[in-house]
Amino acid sequence: MNKIFAQLLEKRHLDSEFLHPDYKNLTDPYELPDCKKAITRIKKALKNHENVLIYGDYDVDGITASTVMEQALILAGAKPENLHIMLPDRFADGYGMSPKLIEVAKKYQITLVITVDCGSSNHEIIAELNHLGIDTIVTDHHETKDTLPEAIAIVNPKRRDFKDQHGLRDLAGVGVAFKIAEALKKAGLIENEQEKWLLDLVLLGTICDNMLLTHENRILSYFGLKVLTKTRRPGLKSLMQKAGVKNLNADAIGFQIGPRLNAAGRLDTADLSLNLLRAKDVITAAPLVEKLETLNQKRKTEQLFATKEIKKRGVKDDPVIIETGHWHEGILGIVAGHLVEDYHKPAFVLTELDNNIFKGSGRSFGDFNLAKALDYAKDSIINGGGHAGAAGVKVDGKNLYQFREKINHYYTSLHLKDQTSYFGSHADLDLEDFSDLDLDLLEQLKLLEPFGPGNEEPIFRLRNVTIKNLVRMGAERNHLRLDLEDRNGKFLKLVAFYVPEKWFTLDPELDRIEPLIKLTENEFNGVKSLEARIIDINML
Repeated sequence: MNKIFAQLLEKRHLDSEFLHPDYKNLTDPYELPDCKKAITRIKKALKNHENVLIYGDYDVDGITASTVMEQALILAGAKPENLHIMLPDRFADGYGMSPKLIEVAKKYQITLVITVDCGSSNHEIIAELNHLGIDTIVTDHHETKDTLPEAIAIVNPKRRDFKDQHGLRDLAGVGVAFKIAEALKKAGLIENEQEKWLLDLVLLGTICDNMLLTHENRILSYFGLKVLTKTRRPGLKSLMQKAGVKNLNADAIGFQIGPRLNAAGRLDTADLSLNLLRAKDVITAAPLVEKLETLNQKRKTEQLFATKEIKKRGVKDDPVIIETGHWHEGILGIVAGHLVEDYHKPAFVLTELDNNIFKGSGRSFGDFNLAKALDYAKDSIINGGGHAGAAGVKVDGKNLYQFREKINHYYTSLHLKDQTSYFGSHADLDLEDFSDLDLDLLEQLKLLEPFGPGNEEPIFRLRNVTIKNLVRMGAERNHLRLDLEDRNGKFLKLVAFYVPEKWFTLDPELDRIEPLIKLTENEFNGVKSLEARIIDINML
């Protein structure tokens, strides 16, 4: 074992079980609340060939969860013609169960609705379904209210009455849907562990929903990455080819695959991405991939426009940023995320709809929980909810001032400290010697993948190094290459893209630096070599 890798494992307190997870160590799905009730009702529906409606969400988590639930039911014996999937329209329906669900349920003579990635707060819709004699099973992972809807089962690890001991609380919506698949296998309805082929979708939804990759999610993501590398889905294969995915890892999912799948729900209809995941052949997938590529380019343009406008006019000096304007609904969450990164404050970005109604998304970090903040401000909003770090909200224009005051008062009342410590890069290890930096180390680091929250890609701080060469690169001369020498005369090439101008002013003769780096592999003319990507540079 490489010496640096051994030190890293010790620093992070990681053992062989983390490096080589055992699929058999997944938590019993029946530990989830109401899981047995859900399986009992599903078994009845399968036996009687009932018409079942799967109701999802328009983001990657909701789309993958919908597909997982449908395919799990088919593996368990359901006939495809008895299954229907409905995804809400971001613009017409918003988040959660839409009233249109009632019409669809009547149209297809639905007797059982199964939600994925939503439903825990949709009391009225579920009550109306009950009135019509239609049962509902909720599978979800969002924060719940004091009272739960009167559904047949509410399978949600964030239920307030659930005592989590195995990290189930960190499951994405698709993770909860997969636990239903596991339970169907345990009930003898899915044979030969065929549910494992669903793990590629579990990985996509889990990473794109920014869930912790520890405990249960470590096992799911570890095997999910293995399944994704040999996915049977023509649509995913076509999408990855179009996106130019070379190394299949968390970065490829988060920055190449996920944004394209999300673009459909942001700017058009999420059915585009849903149909891509369910596509049976490349011919069906090809036009969907092209459409998603076009939408993703449009998303980038809209996002850049809104971000520039907000920064140009400046943000208020409040603990929580709340910005309003006339922007595309689909990019509000991304823009809020950029504001969080740039200003190190939680942020809401809202766009004005008709009739002086504002709709938006929030992003947070650290100890400020958006779901709890919206609950505190419930008297000033039309509706809202979500996670600690991401949420949606709708506000009447006449209550915008009150909403701003409530949210910021709530933040102030928490007396939070050291929140900026959540930003910036922190090194796992300090290195003064390049001798153990080699391709073998890089291969061993891959044992930790996929990387994500709770299992971040390792960062190393280089100490006692000398700058031997500094080169501007790129057509616009905004990329940087640094050649460093350690105290033993060994060299390492560092690269960085779109760097701050001050980095180009480094003087190799005078300046002493401690770069923070991540290790990468470079291949040129068939020859592989180790290099490093600069995360930050500390000046001494």
